[in-house]
Amino acid sequence: MDVFGVDIGGSGIKGAPVDLGRGEIARERFKVLTPRPSTPDAVAGCVRQVVEHFGALGGPVGVTFPGVVTDGTTRTAANVDKSWIGRDAAALLGEELGGPVTVLNDADAAGLAEMTFGAGRGRMGTVVVLTFGTGIGSALFVDGRLVPNTELGHLELQGHEAETRASTRAKDEEDLSWGRWAKRVGRYLAHVEMLFSPELFVIGGGVSRKAAKFLPLIEGVSAEVVPAQLENNAGIVGAAMAAAASAPASAA
Repeated sequence: MDVFGVDIGGSGIKGAPVDLGRGEIARERFKVLTPRPSTPDAVAGCVRQVVEHFGALGGPVGVTFPGVVTDGTTRTAANVDKSWIGRDAAALLGEELGGPVTVLNDADAAGLAEMTFGAGRGRMGTVVVLTFGTGIGSALFVDGRLVPNTELGHLELQGHEAETRASTRAKDEEDLSWGRWAKRVGRYLAHVEMLFSPELFVIGGGVSRKAAKFLPLIEGVSAEVVPAQLENNAGIVGAAMAAAASAPASAA
């Protein structure tokens, strides 16, 4: 069964139906730019545009959000408008899309997809999935179980919030070479490793397509570091997984 997934990011909103048997998007994803300002109503309209593009209004939809999400309510909003804080995002989007909506942290969604279908499949122990983009998202797994909403991109590193120094946006804005950026990423991974002692880091986000340019340059980390296999589709796949898990048995 195909279930629809939408990935809300600080710069773009993308979605596609997902084949949950294979863990792959079933059709080429459709993307629109995140509105400015990225208020709940404006973003909800863009999410509707993405879902409507595939004629999927009214069905179950999973939606990722770049911040802490508990029971469908968005609690933080680092890279979108602050008016999201405390908003019942599941209700807002459900009304906009005309069907049941499941909302979860974006990196948690990507992590679920990678642990089920990708680079973390079958791995026990402690695994950290990191998504590098506008910010840095994180998903922490212990023996395959998710510890939700870790938001490790906001750790302080050398006097700065980590994602302001080591995100893909920081690389682009400061025009950093792959080598200089890899040094920052390495320092960040070493800090996370000190805190959680993971056996495996999975590096996701759009930059995972270019893993060969920077992963070999990362130093100072004992854990295994590998690129995400689902690359930048992991959030969409994980969102659809969450929607399917939340659907009543009769609708599955």
